[in-house]
Amino acid sequence: MLNVKKIECNMLQENCYIVSDNTNQCVIIDCGAYYTEEQQAIITYIKENNLKPIHLLATHGHLDHNFGNGFIEDVFSLRPAIHEDDSNKLENLNQQAKDFFGMQTNLKEPKPEKILHDKDIISFGNHQLKVLHTPGHSAGSVAYLCEEEKIIFTGDTLFRHSIGRTDFKDGSMFAIIQSLRMLSQLPDDIKVYPGHGLSTTIGEEVAHNPYLDR
Repeated sequence: MLNVKKIECNMLQENCYIVSDNTNQCVIIDCGAYYTEEQQAIITYIKENNLKPIHLLATHGHLDHNFGNGFIEDVFSLRPAIHEDDSNKLENLNQQAKDFFGMQTNLKEPKPEKILHDKDIISFGNHQLKVLHTPGHSAGSVAYLCEEEKIIFTGDTLFRHSIGRTDFKDGSMFAIIQSLRMLSQLPDDIKVYPGHGLSTTIGEEVAHNPYLDR
C-alpha cells in the first residue's frame, strides 16, 4: 500500500506529493515549496513518519513545480529526476521567475540527478513508478504510474475536469491531445493525482472531461 501526502505549495497552489510505503522509503514529486512554512511542512511530515526520501521527481520543468529543488538538495541531498526534453528548464528557474511572475529570485538550481525517458522505471521501497511521456503542456512532461496500486501522478497534463495549458513556448495542443488519449486507455479505477487541484479518477475524466474520450 502506498501513502500519498499532498502539500499545497507556492502562489499557484501547486501540489507536492510525498509518496511512501511500509519500508519507509519515499519519493517527493514536484517540490514547489517556495515559502518557509511549506518547506517546514515537508520536513515535519518526513521526520514524524520516519521516512527516507530516495528520489526527487519532476513531472516537468516549470518553476511552480520546482521552486523547492534547492531546498530538497540542501536538506535531503537529492537532485531532481526529469525527462530529457525538459531538463534544460531546471537551469533557468530564476529566469522563469522573472518572465512569469516578475520576481527577482536567487533560487538554487540543482542540475538533474537523473534524465528520464518514456517507460523508465523508478523504484523505491517495494514499489515501482513507470514514467509515461505526456508532452503537450511542455515538451518533457511526464506522468508517474504505479500500476500495482492503481494511482498516477499527472503533473499539469491532466486535471480534474480540465487539462494543462498549451500556450507556452514548447506547448502543443496536438501533443497534449495525443497524451490524453493514451491516458484515457488506462483502467477507469486508476486514481489521478494532478499537479493542481483535486484528485480524480481516469473513469471520472473519461466521463466528464471534454478532452478525453475512448
